[in-house]
Amino acid sequence: MSQLRDVPAPGKLNLFLHVTGRRDDGYHLLQSVFMLIDWCDRLDFTLRPDGQLSREDVGPSLPPDDLCLRAARALREATGCPLGAHIRVTKHLPAEAGLGGGSSDAATCLLALNRLWGLGLNRTALRRIGERLGADVPFFLGGRNAWVEGVGEHLTPVSVPAARFAVVKPPSGASTPTIFSSPDLKRDTKTAIIQGFAANDKSEHPVIDFRRIAEASGNDLQPVAQVLCPEVGDCIDWLQSQGLQGRMTGSGTAVFALLPTAQHLLPGPGNWVIHECSNMDVHPLIDWCSD
Repeated sequence: MSQLRDVPAPGKLNLFLHVTGRRDDGYHLLQSVFMLIDWCDRLDFTLRPDGQLSREDVGPSLPPDDLCLRAARALREATGCPLGAHIRVTKHLPAEAGLGGGSSDAATCLLALNRLWGLGLNRTALRRIGERLGADVPFFLGGRNAWVEGVGEHLTPVSVPAARFAVVKPPSGASTPTIFSSPDLKRDTKTAIIQGFAANDKSEHPVIDFRRIAEASGNDLQPVAQVLCPEVGDCIDWLQSQGLQGRMTGSGTAVFALLPTAQHLLPGPGNWVIHECSNMDVHPLIDWCSD
């Protein structure tokens, strides 16, 4: 095998995000449900026997030493693999959106290069590498929607009903460190349990109830983000004008809303990214490594 082409790196939505405390080392304790969506970056991988790592950007330019290259280096360092790769990244997920694009790209790199280089690492070994790259990377390696706790390291698989979503991203972003360091950030939301947001269902994994999520949760980062980027509020108002209940996802400035089956969005401001997508039950690469 010398190439892997058109490999997906899906985005995610935080159905809610609560800050429940802060550790002595400054890291915040969170609770959330991470849900995979079919809006994806696309990556191509070409084997380089010379051992070099290189990257080509299609669309917006990434930082010179982005998470893709860092993931490739971390995988080589963990395994002693002498091979290299050329990675072609076609970005579709907007930056600073809270959609997990960079972390998902890193996870896809680990999964793809594990296959391209014939390493045979299982999911546990890849997640151990991914944890050093970023808090969201293990989620994308896990392969399933998840109830997330701690600083992102505790993942419990959940199921979500099939649904469509509207995602709206204004041109401005917001700094994650600035949001989390704000004295106005609410840091004491009461700890929740999965059953409080689950339907009465006897499936293998708890089934998340969108109605309960909407009624009993929110994104604790949103009030601070709206001060830093008032356009977040504009996006929420625009969704509300179409009868949709919007909220921010993650620590970026994208907002989302559950979209009824027959409804499509009206045109919005030309400098906004507006996208309709569907959720996914499992990651498209879930079978690329063993558990």
